[in-house]
Amino acid sequence: MPGRYVIAGILLAAGASRRFGSPKLLQPLAGGTPMALASARALMGSVDRVIAVIRPEDKALARLFADHGVPVLPCPESSQGMGRSIACGVRASAEADAWIIALADMPFIQKGTIQGVAELLRNGAVLAAPLYGGRRGHPVGFSRSFGIALCGLKGDEGARSIVARHLDELRLYPCADPGVHRDIDTPKDLAFCESAGMGRGTAEPAP
Repeated sequence: MPGRYVIAGILLAAGASRRFGSPKLLQPLAGGTPMALASARALMGSVDRVIAVIRPEDKALARLFADHGVPVLPCPESSQGMGRSIACGVRASAEADAWIIALADMPFIQKGTIQGVAELLRNGAVLAAPLYGGRRGHPVGFSRSFGIALCGLKGDEGARSIVARHLDELRLYPCADPGVHRDIDTPKDLAFCESAGMGRGTAEPAP
């Protein structure tokens, strides 16, 4: 009998929150849940294991995750850009069959959306992402065939270069989830998303 297909979720939580003006990942959402924890919970409910990649000096975020059972990976190279954080997380979960790369400052992505991306990977996709309003969004899933490329990432562009080179292999999960396009950079971004009612309910496939 073939072994279980294991998907690891890499939660990127090593940003410096410069545009927000305060540690945004600790910012409570309307329901009281800190932004980073809301993102982590959606990911944890959709994959087999999760690793939250943080800055080594971010003790408050490390405590928040630890208090709620989210495994933490301090990345000494995180200051060199998102690419190094992705590489750090993928190296730490090298046994996985696939990875879903998620951003901790996108707390309004619904669990059903992430589950849809995971299902595409389990059904043979090598590269997968959600689609809303005719635009690709986050998170993005990568099969094991991209492991070496992910481990070699540098700079701040994340894994966009990998996706751009393999668009012909990308499978999309159409969904009714505007959260896939909404990262929170400023308090105004957060206020807009909450006023629009994002984060409520579950994301079903788009009709």
